[in-house]
Amino acid sequence: MEKKTAKDIDEYIAWQPLEVQAILQQIRVTVRAAAPAAQEAIKYAMPTFVLNGNLVYFAAFKKHIGFYPIPLNDERFESDFKGFKTGKGSIQFPLDKPIPLDLIAKIVKYRVEEKIKKSS
Repeated sequence: MEKKTAKDIDEYIAWQPLEVQAILQQIRVTVRAAAPAAQEAIKYAMPTFVLNGNLVYFAAFKKHIGFYPIPLNDERFESDFKGFKTGKGSIQFPLDKPIPLDLIAKIVKYRVEEKIKKSS
């Protein structure tokens, strides 16, 4: 069976269960506020924000929201990531706990700084 890919973030969110739709919209608004110049896209079948290349992705799963890429091995985030499952530039936010929008904003702002440094 062929897996469908959403044409845009609106469609991706609309395909999710209602309770997850609200969470995804909150994440979208948070990312947009932290990176107002970023453009929305769908890449790797996930909502993506692009700014001088891919900035961050997020995706809904059965029990969590995956958020990518995160700054690994950066002491500024060490304590922020405690209590969350992380791996290869990703973090999982369980759906049964409040989504840490402030942490998402912090990650996005960090990623914007990284992109600006790389492009100059």
